[in-house]
Amino acid sequence: MKRILIIGIGAGDPDHLTLQAVKAIARADAFLVLEKGEVKQDLVRLRQDMIDVHARGPYRLVEVRDPERDRSASAYAAAVEDWRSRRADLYEAFVRDELGADETGAILVWGDPGLYDSTLAGVEEVAGRGTVRFEYEVIPGITSVSALTARHRTSLTRVARPVHLTTGRRLAREGTGAADDLVVMLDAHCAFAGLGAEFHIFWGAYLGTPDEILVAGPVPEVADRIRELRAEARERKGWIMDTYLLRRVPPS
Repeated sequence: MKRILIIGIGAGDPDHLTLQAVKAIARADAFLVLEKGEVKQDLVRLRQDMIDVHARGPYRLVEVRDPERDRSASAYAAAVEDWRSRRADLYEAFVRDELGADETGAILVWGDPGLYDSTLAGVEEVAGRGTVRFEYEVIPGITSVSALTARHRTSLTRVARPVHLTTGRRLAREGTGAADDLVVMLDAHCAFAGLGAEFHIFWGAYLGTPDEILVAGPVPEVADRIRELRAEARERKGWIMDTYLLRRVPPS
């Protein structure tokens, strides 16, 4: 039976690899890497470096171009589903054409495959199609959220309080509501900027990499700085991955 390993590799630091992830990389005969163009070539190189260090024996590296997502579509959810389905076509081809009858393929996933990533959903779609037979296993990884709170030396949770996980798009549309602690993923438009001093922000970009940027403080005091740093970094690198924790604090 063919096998697929979906391996969480952490937020960017090669030392984020768990022992389980290292062993999984060593088991693989072939690795599927989604190529995102020259701008994000450093993401491919980081994966390649991890494979070079931890793979055992001969292995094959299969690079394919990641499908473009329609970011202008008004129907956001439908556009994402279409993009995920086209990604699933690539996973299906990888299993069908690149793996022998008893071989193991691997896909290295930023952070953890279960948080804000489409790889697991795509592999599940392929399994549901029934066009190729394979088993798959998920290896957890250190998330950007874990890296963020560790770097800011703060806890994700507070006693007897929930944490709300959302996106920048939804924060802009729905606000914070009654939530006291919110984790926001990939907020391209800095939806936090209009919040008052009752919210403290712990923000980080390129977590775990040499380009890491960290800012923390009351939102009104640091919002402009975050926006400037974010814009400059995106202009310099051509892409940015960031996340932040919003925490409501009692009045002093």
